[in-house]
Amino acid sequence: MAQEFRVRREQELAAAPDQVWHAVATAGGNLGWLYPMEIEPHIGGKVSRGDGTVVAWEPPHHFACRVTRDDGFSNTLSYQIEPADGVTSRLRMGIHWVHEGVVDDGWDTRADAAEKHVDFYQHSLAEYLTHFAGRPAVYVKADRPGPSADPAEFAALRRRLGLADGKAVGDRLSLTLPGRDGGPVDVIVDYLTRDFIGLRGPDALYRFFDGSSWNWPIWLGHHLFAKDTDEEQTVQAWTAWLNDAPS
Repeated sequence: MAQEFRVRREQELAAAPDQVWHAVATAGGNLGWLYPMEIEPHIGGKVSRGDGTVVAWEPPHHFACRVTRDDGFSNTLSYQIEPADGVTSRLRMGIHWVHEGVVDDGWDTRADAAEKHVDFYQHSLAEYLTHFAGRPAVYVKADRPGPSADPAEFAALRRRLGLADGKAVGDRLSLTLPGRDGGPVDVIVDYLTRDFIGLRGPDALYRFFDGSSWNWPIWLGHHLFAKDTDEEQTVQAWTAWLNDAPS
């Protein structure tokens, strides 16, 4: 009997359907809120996400891709976009895992991580469409070399960012950007949970991920919209910052 897992989310977005389509179904759009994902724009096209394949392509309303593995596992990601009132859209997204073979002991851990990461990413999508829609982005990723099982490590990172106890979504902070001159920038806390931190600056979405709930590394994945961003130097600077963070 196949093992299945589903995530479904529905949200109203302050963007027209063609803007939402660009965000979820193009490589450039995904850099602004998700992660690098190259997409060939037709059914049967290649998707770099897990060596996937496009299985639905109906711009600007329906996009889906599927990853299949030889061990009987498949993962389908789908987006359905409907106009709401001319200036907003309704997005229905879904993830569907199916495993026809023997499921290993890590299934429940990965499923829990998937649900929580989806919530963070879908929030980031709304932030991108509201504040940065259509702007070219540079994606900056850095991580610590090994997994973390201690939530105190992420708590220390929070304090380093200026997120003392009592800070909440909507609060403002001054963030010193590694590798950049010009002094601190003002940012807004736009997402804050046990496992994730989201900060929005005038030209960036800064995203921090705690892996300790799933015995994964602490890492960050930022979306930078400033035109003068040097990707290589910025990755190096944030990698050094993340790995120099005190415990």
